[in-house]
Amino acid sequence: MTSAAHPLRILIVGTGNMARTHADAFSRIDGVEIVGGVDQRPDVLTQFCDTFAIPNRFATLEEAIAWGDFDAAANVTPDAAHHPTTMALMTAGKHVLCEKPLATNAADAREMADLARAKKLIGMVNLSYRNVAVLQKAAELVAGGAIGALRHFEASYLQSWLTQPAWGDWKTESQWLWRLSTAHGSKGVLGDVGIHILDFVIFAAGSPVSELSCRLKTFDKAEGGRIGEYTLDANDSATLQAELENGALGTISATRFASGHLNDLRLRLYGDKGGLEVRFEKGIEGLRICQGEDLSSATWTDIKVGAVPTVYQRFAAAILTGAPADPDFDHGARLQVALDLAERSHTENGCFLKV
Repeated sequence: MTSAAHPLRILIVGTGNMARTHADAFSRIDGVEIVGGVDQRPDVLTQFCDTFAIPNRFATLEEAIAWGDFDAAANVTPDAAHHPTTMALMTAGKHVLCEKPLATNAADAREMADLARAKKLIGMVNLSYRNVAVLQKAAELVAGGAIGALRHFEASYLQSWLTQPAWGDWKTESQWLWRLSTAHGSKGVLGDVGIHILDFVIFAAGSPVSELSCRLKTFDKAEGGRIGEYTLDANDSATLQAELENGALGTISATRFASGHLNDLRLRLYGDKGGLEVRFEKGIEGLRICQGEDLSSATWTDIKVGAVPTVYQRFAAAILTGAPADPDFDHGARLQVALDLAERSHTENGCFLKV
């Protein structure tokens, strides 16, 4: 239980690079305290906990659960570990903010969502681009009818860390190599960032995917397709055609070979009364609209948007005040269904499959 005298106590499971984002965000929220860290790598754990003044350190999740003096956990483990670690945490009665994807298959994701619901726990998935204010505003405008009935969309998530070293040398650093290897739990670019741009679309459009087709591509990146213990067999580029339940048709793509783009998301939504363009490029947000009399001249107008609560703030608020838990585990499970079908579509030569 939490109260004014008892802050929301957070355990961070997995203390790699992304965990630093979690720790920094949670440390800025009033009424929240980071009380422990878990990592089987002692040097990484010590450095992380020392940096953020975290008092309790555990080599295993089992040790942390046995200790038990925490209310919720941020699960920042690799993809393949999301399901077993989250299940253990929720079985112990702990709320969980889990990194995306929720799991590596739909059955595991559904089991996680079902357990959260059965135990009345807050389970949220960290789709971090929900923190982009212009995406939130775009969803509001679509829902309010600003561009009329949605007809078409195009979306892309563009990275290029396989073509340049801005974030480090992927050929020598395990934090990148595991993302290229299915044996190390990677679902490739589709599961790593494709899930973000898929969520970008369906959140802004206010409608889930009803049918999709997909093509995946893995490129030769090393002699024999292997570097050390890593077999480089995970997909590097993904393209989807998708129809939404509201009838809109469009394309979604994701790649690690978009030379000239470090980490850029783009979304264009077209309705029968207007269009919207959402951009998050080089960390800069942009939103513009074309509607009404401006349609004839194709004149676009920029829209200014204020900041929105982060997923970390929303997670804390859901536990402390009963605010909506969005995006929740049920949403994460629905996304995983779509990702599983995208993989299946690829193996079936890009055929359309119903979600």
